Amino acid sequence: MSTADGDLRRAVEEVLLQGPGRWTRQETAERSGVGPERATEIWRALGFPVADDDARVFTDADVDALRAGERLIAAGLITEESETMMARALGHHLSRLAEWQVHTLWSWLLRDLDLPLSEKDLAQHAAALLPEMELLQRHVWRRHLAACAGRVLTEAAQGAPAGRDQPVRPGEGADVRERAVGFTDMVGYTRLTRGLDSTRLARVLDRFESLTGDVIADGGGRVVKTIGDEVLYVCESAAAAAGIALELTSRAVADTELPQVRTGLAYGPVLGRLGDVYGAAVNIAARLTAVARPGTVLTDTAFAGELAGRTAYDLKPLRPVSVRGYSRLRPVLLRPAHAHGEAS
Repeated sequence: MSTADGDLRRAVEEVLLQGPGRWTRQETAERSGVGPERATEIWRALGFPVADDDARVFTDADVDALRAGERLIAAGLITEESETMMARALGHHLSRLAEWQVHTLWSWLLRDLDLPLSEKDLAQHAAALLPEMELLQRHVWRRHLAACAGRVLTEAAQGAPAGRDQPVRPGEGADVRERAVGFTDMVGYTRLTRGLDSTRLARVLDRFESLTGDVIADGGGRVVKTIGDEVLYVCESAAAAAGIALELTSRAVADTELPQVRTGLAYGPVLGRLGDVYGAAVNIAARLTAVARPGTVLTDTAFAGELAGRTAYDLKPLRPVSVRGYSRLRPVLLRPAHAHGEAS
């Protein structure tokens, strides 16, 4: 890196970090009251490499963040172990957001502004836009907090459904409860990517994420994550997940710019941990997706049992299949009640 590039990088970092690096690792630990090993563990969990002993890369904001963590521990809200888990989750999700934002800003600078920019110009642009981005992120975060808190309070007020156990609490940031899990993916995605340039591929992925995000939100589900050509989501009820899966199938067929989709659904105890989900139901939903035909929805028998007696759905048991981890998985074909005569 040239001297000019280094100066520009430092100028931008000082704007984004609200000041220059002032403290070494040891000094940061001492000023925050957090032990050096503990501070390094948190730094690593956030996704950053360990700085050299004599490098002055830490700011007053880094010290304040460590102190905030200590206050949460002192209040009994979290433990040292769960603080590390929280740091890892924050680092994972926010690094992806930051990468997208920086790429978007840089593309804007290259497209709409005259380059080369001076160090002062770039720092001024960053300083002007940062508060707007922070305001938006803070608002969306609080909106999601309110929505999640509302769900938890509603569940607590209603109590467990008849015949069901209360959620099991295996640890901080995690719980186990009965949930419906869905995997939806685009059929022929690998073949599709070979025939598209990057611009067209990005457009297809945007349409897929927009479609799945809209339908899942409207159907009362929650997107857990999107991985390339597939989306993982959860719902509190099988009926909600079934409605989402069938709507996704119908909407993809009607969209000429998207390939067909297929979906696997399962129901059972699901471990929710730091926003992600784990358990047999998650694995089964993924396996069912892999064997589903284009434009179809497959469920496991537990999911089909949750829909028993509902006249809105047609459930057709299929022959057992052998998939990774399950030698005789019994799929059930899910269709709207009026859909007959389709391939099974």
